[in-house]
Amino acid sequence: MALVVPPPNDKKRVKVYELRHNDWFDRGTGFCTGRVIGDESKIYVESEDQPERTLLETRITKDDGYQKQQDTLIVWTESTGTDMALSFQEAEGCAAIWDFVSQVQQNLVAIAGPDDALSDDAMDNFANPLALPRPELSNLDDIASLMRTVIATPQGRDSLSKLVISEDYIRKLVPLVTMAEDLESLDDLHHLCNIMKMLVLLNDTQIIEHVVTDEVVMGVVGALEYDPDFPTHKANHRRYLNDRSKFKEVVPIQDQTIKKKIHSTWRLLYLKDVVLARILDDPTFSVLNSLIFFNQVDIVSHLQGNTAFLEELFGIIDDLSASHSRKKDAVSFIQTCCAIAKNIQAPARQTLYTNFIQNGLLRVIKFALLNGDSSVRVAGTDILVAMIDHDASMVRAYIFRSIQESKRPLTDTLIELLLIENDLGVKAQAADAIKVLLEPQQPPPPPPPNTETMARNNNGADFLAKLRSTAIPASPQIDTFIQGFYDNSASKLFKPLKDLEKRRPIVNLTFQEVSLFQHLIEILMFLIRYHLFRSKIFIFQEGLPARIAQLLACQHKHLQLTALKFFRTCIGLQDDYYIQQMTKNFLFEPVLNIVYDTMPRDNLLNSVCLELFEFVKRENVKPVIVHVVENYREKLEEISYVDTFQSLILRYDQMQGHNAEADATLFSQDQDGNPHRTSVNGNQRWQGVKEMDAAEEAYFNTSDDEDELANKKMATKRPSMSNGVSQLVRSLVDYPDDEEEGLDANAEVVDRRPMERMNAQAAEENAKSRIPVASTPPLERLSEKRRREEDDEEDELGKLSTTKRRSSSVSSASSGVSMGSMGSMSSSPGGMLRRKKGFMSSGKDSTASNDKIKISLAGRTSADGEAKREAGG
Repeated sequence: MALVVPPPNDKKRVKVYELRHNDWFDRGTGFCTGRVIGDESKIYVESEDQPERTLLETRITKDDGYQKQQDTLIVWTESTGTDMALSFQEAEGCAAIWDFVSQVQQNLVAIAGPDDALSDDAMDNFANPLALPRPELSNLDDIASLMRTVIATPQGRDSLSKLVISEDYIRKLVPLVTMAEDLESLDDLHHLCNIMKMLVLLNDTQIIEHVVTDEVVMGVVGALEYDPDFPTHKANHRRYLNDRSKFKEVVPIQDQTIKKKIHSTWRLLYLKDVVLARILDDPTFSVLNSLIFFNQVDIVSHLQGNTAFLEELFGIIDDLSASHSRKKDAVSFIQTCCAIAKNIQAPARQTLYTNFIQNGLLRVIKFALLNGDSSVRVAGTDILVAMIDHDASMVRAYIFRSIQESKRPLTDTLIELLLIENDLGVKAQAADAIKVLLEPQQPPPPPPPNTETMARNNNGADFLAKLRSTAIPASPQIDTFIQGFYDNSASKLFKPLKDLEKRRPIVNLTFQEVSLFQHLIEILMFLIRYHLFRSKIFIFQEGLPARIAQLLACQHKHLQLTALKFFRTCIGLQDDYYIQQMTKNFLFEPVLNIVYDTMPRDNLLNSVCLELFEFVKRENVKPVIVHVVENYREKLEEISYVDTFQSLILRYDQMQGHNAEADATLFSQDQDGNPHRTSVNGNQRWQGVKEMDAAEEAYFNTSDDEDELANKKMATKRPSMSNGVSQLVRSLVDYPDDEEEGLDANAEVVDRRPMERMNAQAAEENAKSRIPVASTPPLERLSEKRRREEDDEEDELGKLSTTKRRSSSVSSASSGVSMGSMGSMSSSPGGMLRRKKGFMSSGKDSTASNDKIKISLAGRTSADGEAKREAGG
């Protein structure tokens, strides 16, 4: 292949970009060269940092659509469909590579033959004879009609683009706008507007770059002011673009190329966002964004590399002789640079902020935040938020250094801004900045979806405490910074909330005060979640929850909702300290008052309160349930349109009843033999001996002969019993006796006849003293025992308790009188046996004889309750 222009062997510094998801991705910086290897011509870019790594290797073909944009940019599409771009540091390097690419493509077209060459040149030969008419007012209708016909095909669009560029057709159309306006020819102006729209929508970068140049931009936007879709309206684009006050050169920019790019970028933005916003298609929109992006990259690269420019720019803030307007313009210029930096790649953005901070960016932020001009404060907060979004740790490091040097930290400036600022937007930005700076670490991973269920099943407070403790601890530097905040700044930040104690009732709040209280409560909720220990002590030492409870009585619904959100956050943590402080200070009373005052309207405020108590019921937060029911039971009973509060009362009653049944029951006897309530296990009360029903009355009225007969029949039908325990059960599972007191195992087997006599004697004495003995019909017990004998999986806990009680009864037989079983057994629906409480008093006779009374609870396998009485002891 004979090349007229040899490949450029000298390396050209360049950046490689790749279009991904409509955004240009920076693949790196390197050195570009053109090479011819065999019959292939390629462009190589070697990495600047790692020369052995190749950033780009692409083969030049005749139909890749290479385009040169501006003086330093080459754009093309790979065969895979990926859009690529090379941004050169110098225009000479771009020109050398472009000449190489153009020469290679021309030779490829010549080698391919005349058939393939028709793809572009033949189309030109067919299109050029249909040259556009001369740009005159009388020909505007024909020009618009011809353009509308040509752009119907891709080949026609390409041919029209080449024609417009080669003949500089747009420059010839611009004077017609002024002529048509002088003649007040609205039809001609409408034709000119349609022609300009079609030329811009050709999606050609050279045409768009030409449109925003100083020579033709006013004529183009002037024509676009007369939109035929709105014939009775006229836009004012030229007046806006001619306003030179929009461009303020705070520090003179000596490079004219950069100055032109600044103007072009501003015009492109206006063209995209205002002039063509209604008619833009996706390809043109993408081309406009690409041009804006590359212009911004060039501008930022020039500014951050110009040390003298940065020193002069940031020196304006410290210059005492500089006027306020000049300082304001300097802050606005820095704000614009930070806004541009949001759209560029992370490495370039990092370099920009690093250079800005080295030259005093944080001093500029402090100056802006404390400035009396609201527009300057807005600009300062924008700069700070942009920095925090980029790298919050960098700002924290500066604040920590200020604390070490005993200087006023930036957080104090933000607190002062939040407290005194009237602009609601600035308040919101300051509050967000404070929260981000006080964040000790990255947010913990979200809990699993079944966290509440796991908390209910695993002692909720302990489980949630363990879940919170898994967070990564903060670094010592951040820990010191946060501790300094609580020691020096927190009291000042929340002083408006503390001052509410002197302001009762809460009325006549201004919008600024409402916004301030809302932001302060949100900051408190943030501290509760992230500063678990410091915030806990600080909040209740300052009495802030009580002040927030005052806001529940204000007239602003959204402020009431924010206060309720704070209490819901405290309850949701299930922290014993928060719950204890809230119940101690009676902070649930104002929440109940809201429910009582808003029922049954079912508005948002009422629903939030109901959800709070529903959470308490669902999670069974016992201290809250006890506190609310014991102190506000009458009010809860009146709220009947939902069942939440009735459920709380029922839950409270069940808790009290459950404690009385679960405790071990003891009783004592007085000299009159009347049972009385005894305090056991935490002063829980029991109800004494219940009165006998008709069946028990009839049982105790039977004669001794009938009792002996029934006992004899039972003795013939069941195995021998030892203290109410079947020998059959002992033969199945033989448990070791853990309470042996010198008795041999054979001593447990008692002859049936002495037991029958003792049963008869006990029944006779019980019938005389009218003291009920809880007993179960023997046949029913026998059948129940047989069912348990057939069960292969008998409850081992029941067997252990049976063995222990049996041993206790045997050991006590030699020293006292063992009364019959006082508890009866009943089977639950699930097949498990549950012991019911029963009580018995022996009356005066036992007292007179100085007999010792023992209580023996029958085992699960006992057929009935048996009483034994022996003299002695």
